[in-house]
Order: sequence, then C-alpha cells, then structure tokens
Amino acid sequence: MKPFLLIVITAALLMLLVSSVNRPHSPIAYQFNYENVLGTSFELKVVANSEQAAIAAEEAALTEIDRLSHILSTYDPSSEVSRWQKTLNTNVPVSSELFEVLTLFDGWKVKTGGALNASAGIAVATWKKASVDQVYPSASALAGAVASMNRRHWILSDVEQTARHLTTEPLLFNSFVKSYILQKVSKQIMLLPGVTGSVVNMGGDIVVAGDREERIRVANPTADAENDAPLDILNLKGKAIATSGNYRRGFQLGEQWFSHILDVRTAIPVTGVISATVVAESATDAGALATALNILLPDESAALVSQLPGVEYMIITKDGQRIESSGWNLLQAKSSAYTVNNEKAKITNGKYELTIQLELARFEGRFRRPFVAIWVEDKKKEPVRNLALWYNKSRWLPDLKRWYSKYQSVNQSGAIESISSATRSPGRYTLTWDGLDDRGNLVPSGKYTVYIEAAREHGTYQLIKQEIDWNSKAKQLDVPGGVEITAVSLDIHPVKDK
Repeated sequence: MKPFLLIVITAALLMLLVSSVNRPHSPIAYQFNYENVLGTSFELKVVANSEQAAIAAEEAALTEIDRLSHILSTYDPSSEVSRWQKTLNTNVPVSSELFEVLTLFDGWKVKTGGALNASAGIAVATWKKASVDQVYPSASALAGAVASMNRRHWILSDVEQTARHLTTEPLLFNSFVKSYILQKVSKQIMLLPGVTGSVVNMGGDIVVAGDREERIRVANPTADAENDAPLDILNLKGKAIATSGNYRRGFQLGEQWFSHILDVRTAIPVTGVISATVVAESATDAGALATALNILLPDESAALVSQLPGVEYMIITKDGQRIESSGWNLLQAKSSAYTVNNEKAKITNGKYELTIQLELARFEGRFRRPFVAIWVEDKKKEPVRNLALWYNKSRWLPDLKRWYSKYQSVNQSGAIESISSATRSPGRYTLTWDGLDDRGNLVPSGKYTVYIEAAREHGTYQLIKQEIDWNSKAKQLDVPGGVEITAVSLDIHPVKDK
C-alpha cells in the first residue's frame, strides 16, 4: 500500500474513532426496585445517557427520601415533626419543608370544607381501638373525636417561619405527604446531568417527568392483583397520578370491613367511594385530591376539581358507578392485548381462577427486590402461561434458570408497566391465573405446576413449585417458603364479579 493512501486511511479511521467517542449516547431507561421504603414499595425508572448517571439518580432519590422522611414521618419518633409534636404553645422554628406541609394542610382543609385534616389520626386511633376490642365505637367516642379534630392544632408565622403546636392529639401526615416527597425526589433527579426523564413510583403514587412518556395501569379496586386487567391504561408525560381507596387497608370488625379513609367531619370511615384516581401537574395536588375524592360526595368533588386547572379524575363508587371528569378520556391509551385476553377469559372460563399470594423476605430497612418469575407448566413440563417477570437488567435473566430455559426466546423489554393503586404493603404481591395459555386459549382440565423463581444479583436463588389440579374444584394450598420468597399460598376459587 502506498504511504500516502495509508496516511489517508489512518486519518479517516482516527476521525471516525474520535467522532464515535464524542457522540452522545442515546438515552436508555434504567430501572430500580426496592421494598420497605416509606412503608411500601418503591420503583424508579431513569432515562439517562449512561448507567453511571442512572446510578447517581438512584442514589440521589434514596438520599432525598431519607432526608425528607427524617423531617416529615409521623411514624419516626426522631423525625422533626415528631419532635415538634412534643412541644406545646411555643413558637418553634421549623424547616422549610415542614412549614410548607403544614401550610398545605391549612389550605386543603379550607378547600375541602374540612374533609382533609392532619388530625385524622384521632379518628384513626378510635377505630384501631375498636378493631382490637371488636366493638363499634360509641356515639360519644365519635363525637369526642370530631370535637378534638375540629380544634385548631397549630399556628404558623410566615415572617419567622415558626410553628406553634396547640394540642396534644396525634397528627397523621397520610393524605398527601408521600406525594409531596415524590415531587421533591422527582425534581432532585431531573437536576442531575445526563438524566432526561424519570418515573418515580411510591406504592402506587407516580410522578412522570422530563422526556419520558409512561404507560400507567389504573388498578381495579375489586381486582387489584398485579396482572389483573386494569380499569384504564393511561399515557402520561410531565404529570403526576395518585390513587386512593379502601381495598388494601382498613379495620375489620366481625365480618364487616371499614375503610382506613375517615371523614374527619364525622369520624366515620367512608363508604360511598371505593377508589379515586387523580391526574394533576403537581403530585401533592394529585395525592390530596385522591384522598379527598374518597370522602366528598361526587357533586362536591366535581365542584372542588373545577377550581383547579389541569386536573382530571376517575371515581369508582361502592355500587360500581364510574364517574369521570370531562378530560379523562384524553389521557386514555388504547386497550392492551392483555385486557383483550382478560375479557376473553371472562367469557370462556368464567367459573374458576387461581390466586397466587406471595411474600418477599423482609430485611432490616429498605432492600432491593429480587428478580422474580412466575409461570405455569403442563404435565409435559411445557410452559403454558407466563404470569409475571420482574427484573431490571437483561443480563441477569439467565439467573432465573428454569424460567430462562422455557422462555428465553420471549422478547422482554425490561420495562415493567407502572401501576397506580391504593398504597400496597411492602413485599406482598398477588397474581391471578384465569385458565388461559399465553395465546389466550382456555386450557383443558388436568395437572399443572405453578413455578415461582427468585434470584438476586450476585446472591441467593430459590425455586418453588407446586402441582395443582385444574378441574373446576375449589382448593387452597399453603406452600413452604424459603430464603427469598418466605410465604406462598395458592387458592383455586370461583370467579368473583370484578
């Protein structure tokens, strides 16, 4: 080769190399999953130019959660708000975050006509005692709770940024403080270099920020398993969504279930609404309204939301009525293939279904969720239905050894659809099998095996399997747990109306 030609080729190769080094990487979505964060699950999706930027966002998110929790958690006796609650009739200088939250509570108390009130902890304590004693609260106890809650509990000074605590009754920051923290976390993440979008999900309350458009499933309050068909699927960008309802937390008195959401004006659990979902620009607005719309009458809810631009909502009443704001349908995505299959299941199967409940091992403090696969095989050990796959990095999928041997050809994107729902307990999950295979066809009666496989990065491995007889007969099975999945129950039962 002539020297001149060699020089030209070498120069061209060097220019190509420099160009590829300097060219910015296309943003990639990275996912992180934790349990026992603020008493629930935590999912973080970060769209970033590099894995290093995504990891920095993960660390920033957890650091911000810790910082704000140490200020605002009424469950932490060492938090700022807990220490402030021990003061009485003293102007106490407080952090900007605590001052802002107290100010927000004052504002929402006025907007909702007293329905939202941080002193709801008084009524909660009354009903907790009732559930322990298994005795309905007396009229005098409820009246006393209402009187206590209607008192003024603090006075704020804007000039000095102080808060004077006026009572000794317990305050409970449940209505929207989780959403307030989410908003702060989302803003902190989006300030980081290399981050172009994010989805922050705390137990079902979600903030979507930046360039990310997120597909979000709204849980059905009467069928809230992870893989149940949602009420709706929404496409959100630059929005927050929150759902509140009575289907995951509450008080049991005899055979009667009472919502954990209490009307402060009466100290009685709400009954008319079982779920409310709100989409707003602000996560705090979405969280506060999701709770308020469970308490207020539908006409009151519509009047309240009409004063707040950019807010849309969906309410599900106890009798199954669906009430939507005028712009709700503009947020809806097209029906997913799963929804179609689920509707087919109702038509072709319609009699029995399998409910799988599992609990992840609990560790001290927050902990990463392991990778988990759940599926069904027939008596020939052929895969029938893939029910769930939870992971965040494709390179670790071979660690789910049996699942990978059966489903490795399946195109898995790694992006788990976000679910807006009432707050879940950490580490507890429910799935259902409707008797359909992966193609949407009804399986014949016979022997099948449910597999639950769990693996942790550079850590432990566990495989649970349980044979079931799919023959339209009700049956319950408790399956021994292990190091990652500590408890599993299988329940074949008649299908309930959903």
